[in-house]
Amino acid sequence: MKRQLANYKELAALARETAQLLRSLRARGVEVLPGELREEPPPRKTTAEVRLEEPPTDLGREGLLEHYRKQALECRRCPLASGRRNVVFGDGSSRARVMFIGEGPGSQEDERGLPFVGRAGQLLSRMLAAAGIDRKEVYITNIVKCRPPLNRDPSVEENAACRPFLNRQLELIAPQIVVCLGRVSATSLLPEAVNLGAVRGTVHKLGSAELLVMYHPAYLLRTPSRKNVAWQDIQLLVHRMVAQGILPRPPEPWWTLA
Repeated sequence: MKRQLANYKELAALARETAQLLRSLRARGVEVLPGELREEPPPRKTTAEVRLEEPPTDLGREGLLEHYRKQALECRRCPLASGRRNVVFGDGSSRARVMFIGEGPGSQEDERGLPFVGRAGQLLSRMLAAAGIDRKEVYITNIVKCRPPLNRDPSVEENAACRPFLNRQLELIAPQIVVCLGRVSATSLLPEAVNLGAVRGTVHKLGSAELLVMYHPAYLLRTPSRKNVAWQDIQLLVHRMVAQGILPRPPEPWWTLA
């Protein structure tokens, strides 16, 4: 009986997400579905950028972030707005020296209005804690601030609509290290087409900041065999944080872990 009830709940959740996807397609002017729905390719940079309303006076770093967060709450620039429960703007210290950028909110993030609070977020928190990184001292956000239906990749249009918010977050927080979590994030911020396996484990540049690429925690939950590689990426992050004076040097046994 419990198993049957769980199946019903899963079907109900799927029905809600399907309805959300159909509303999103209708908002784009799609009235008839083709025989096969395909995921769009990863978003690329676009020059058509939406302008944000600039603040009348200097509000300070935290005040400016709040100013743009309030704009995001009212945003209707792309179809994702029609199906969201909450805008997931970002979370963490406005003076963070490390900034993590994921892809888009999931169901629990959409429910709570905070990034990385579901199973993937819990895994990220454990990884950071194991490396001696306080989650409260970093800043975490996503490429898009509203949940894509069925957790699909954000479209080029959706990425472009949200990009000004991400740009403002990067400008105001001015992190020394940016960490892309997953292919969509890396593709959006690196200039060339991204093969995740080829770009992880290397220090890239994003303006004056260093940029690292890691597997998304959701991918690691689906592919536990890659967690050893993810640990190597965390070690690289710690090395760079130590090199930039963000963290003290860890004890030697941890430091030399393979």
